[in-house]
Amino acid sequence: MLELSTPRILTVTELTRSIRGILETELPFISVSGEISNLRRPYSGHLYFTLKDDSSQLKAVLFKQQQKYLRELPEDGQQAICRGRISVYEPRGEYQLIIDYLERHGTGELQIAFENLKQKLADEGLFDQDQKKEIPAFPSRVALVTSPDGAALFDFLKVARHRFPSQPIEIFPVRVQGKEAAAEICAALETLNQRKRSDVIILCRGGGSIEDLWPFNEESVARAIHASDIPVVSAIGHEIDFTIADFVSDLRTPTPTAAAEAVIPNRQILSEHIQRLKLLLAKAVSQSIRGKRHRINMQQRMLGDPRSLIAHNLLHLDNIYSSLVHSYRGYLYGLTMRLQSLSGKLHKLSPVQQLTLKQQWTRELTRRLQSVILQHLHKKRHRLTTATTLLEAISPLGVLARGYAVVRSGPKEKQPGELIRSTKQVSVGKDLEVILQAGKLGCEVTEIKKNGRDERI
Repeated sequence: MLELSTPRILTVTELTRSIRGILETELPFISVSGEISNLRRPYSGHLYFTLKDDSSQLKAVLFKQQQKYLRELPEDGQQAICRGRISVYEPRGEYQLIIDYLERHGTGELQIAFENLKQKLADEGLFDQDQKKEIPAFPSRVALVTSPDGAALFDFLKVARHRFPSQPIEIFPVRVQGKEAAAEICAALETLNQRKRSDVIILCRGGGSIEDLWPFNEESVARAIHASDIPVVSAIGHEIDFTIADFVSDLRTPTPTAAAEAVIPNRQILSEHIQRLKLLLAKAVSQSIRGKRHRINMQQRMLGDPRSLIAHNLLHLDNIYSSLVHSYRGYLYGLTMRLQSLSGKLHKLSPVQQLTLKQQWTRELTRRLQSVILQHLHKKRHRLTTATTLLEAISPLGVLARGYAVVRSGPKEKQPGELIRSTKQVSVGKDLEVILQAGKLGCEVTEIKKNGRDERI
């Protein structure tokens, strides 16, 4: 094994191989406990997953030949005790735990929280089928609530443009991972329901661990989906991923691509269907015309010469006309007598005075209503002015305009977007993002001052 202190320059392979030798020598066999996450099993049959606790995580692999010694296969969310060897996978430079034996140690906290919330909402009836709203077959507008930078968005749009290029799609950008994601998703659902411009809402996100998908397991998101008047379709993760949002939504699709196929109509299939309907309609109309012609011919044969009936019908018409004239004259006489009686009563009870009084009362009520409306508008304008002044006073944009800035960890860091409040949160060489009133700056830490001392590159 190469000595790490050698003065010569090492290649990446030599350094990685040296680190592997040190780990395998110093930690020949260890036992590690943690929660299983992001479990996957490819065609090889080996199990790959992440073993984690509150602060750290460790990649692990359980080869297929070792699985026969287990009483049961592991699952996502389980607490497990793993025994094996630490090694380094040289092509990627990642250290991992090669497991010889694994035993279950309980269910992880996130999995317990998932099951408890699932049971609670199920007892309240949020998953009932009769609560589901029907997904429109031809939506006039589709709202896509997703991350604008995720691969799931591009997968959805690719399928949607192929199926129906002219379909209007509104992209509502939100975070789909992290602490702020649940609140942004709820706000997006509320805003879309207030606008009422979309016929269906799709929650879209790619796959990930239970931690990555956790915003869609929040109770607030579940209740926002249930409260939506617009049908909601969930397209979260892969086929094996299930979230609380999947159970509450009106339609669950296994992937974003499947959501596009379920919601966006296929223009080619519709066109072919319309052509078939045209042919069926033309055939039906042709058959109907032939049937009507045949019926007319039959009726003509049964009717014979209609001129022989004209004389009989003329006599019958004269009798009916005489009866009608007699009845009409009697009815008209009765109406005349009733009109004369009502005219006399109306003359005795003249409505002119009552009409004048009602007009005066209407004018008075109109004046009072106008006065009340003007007072109400004055109060509302005053409240709006006060609220506007207060909002401008506390607005963070005002603070930025005075020359201040917001510093966050850059996109290259492990926790991008984390607010920097102290020098303890940064180190020399760390990537930072500085937000100004107009624009952003990407910076790298070259100097840190702590208690009068400097740390520089």
